[in-house]
Order: sequence, then C-alpha cells, then structure tokens
Amino acid sequence: FVVFSISQSTMLAVGAIYYMLFTGVPGTATYYATIMTIYTWVAKGAWFALGYPYDFITVPAWIPSAMLLDLTYWATRRNKHAAIIIGGTLIGLSLPLFNMVNLLLIRDPLEVAFKYPRPTLPSYMTPIEPQVGKFYNSPVALGAGAGAVLTVPIAALGAKLNTWTYR
Repeated sequence: FVVFSISQSTMLAVGAIYYMLFTGVPGTATYYATIMTIYTWVAKGAWFALGYPYDFITVPAWIPSAMLLDLTYWATRRNKHAAIIIGGTLIGLSLPLFNMVNLLLIRDPLEVAFKYPRPTLPSYMTPIEPQVGKFYNSPVALGAGAGAVLTVPIAALGAKLNTWTYR
C-alpha cells in the first residue's frame, strides 16, 4: 500500500501540475485526474473481458486529490510555488487516505488471487496460503507521510517541464 500510495501520488502530481501550469486554469488538474480515471476504467474492462474478476483492477481515487491541488492553485491566486509546495503536500497526504477508503470497499486482493488462480503460472509462482490480514497491516500514515515528502519535488519537476522550451 505504501508503494502504491507513493507511486500514485507522484504520478498524479507531476501530470496535474504540468497540465495546470501549462494552461494556467484552475480545474485542469481535476480534468487530468478524470482522464486517468477513465483510462483505468478501460483497463479494468479489458482485464474483466479476459476473464479476471471485476475487482482485479482497482481504480485509484485521483479526483479528490486533484481537486485539492486545483483549490490550492485558485486560493493562492495562481501562485506556482504555492501550488507546488501546498498542493503537492495535499496530494501526498490525501491520496493514501482516499484510496484506503476505496480499498476497504473491495474484496481482499489475496482472497481474489486464491479464488481465481491462473493456470498459466509456473509451479514456483503458485501462491501459498497467506498468513497476513487485509492490506498486509500496512499503515496509511506511512504512505501519506512518504507521499507528502516525495510528491513536492515531483510536483516541482512537473512545473519545471513547462520551462524547458526552445524559444
């Protein structure tokens, strides 16, 4: 969950900051997150069509965190640095919280894995009955803390991508 939180929050931050500062319009980060959500729905449908269970792919909750970034950009009068520092921190802190609620609503991934074994797996990759609980007892706080720290420099990278022009 911690790796998921860090990867999703940094991916949202770099793309959302880039597009928001590219257009200069508050609301663009939410638009970007909506597009990513739709892409994930398409991927979820493709895996479902291949015979996997419906909750094999979980759609991350990007939109609420992107809305916080847009709100920061709007509330600070389109201040790029505030969007990076405050907005990046809010993405890193909020995304793990929203996604924990999201994950509580689906079945345990390990339970799903054992109910739907894939016959193409080689024998050494066949899962062994797990001795852990749902979410492997990983703390949301670790994902949120690491996400908040790492998302700010990644948001700065997204902002920097706008200034690397050849004009």
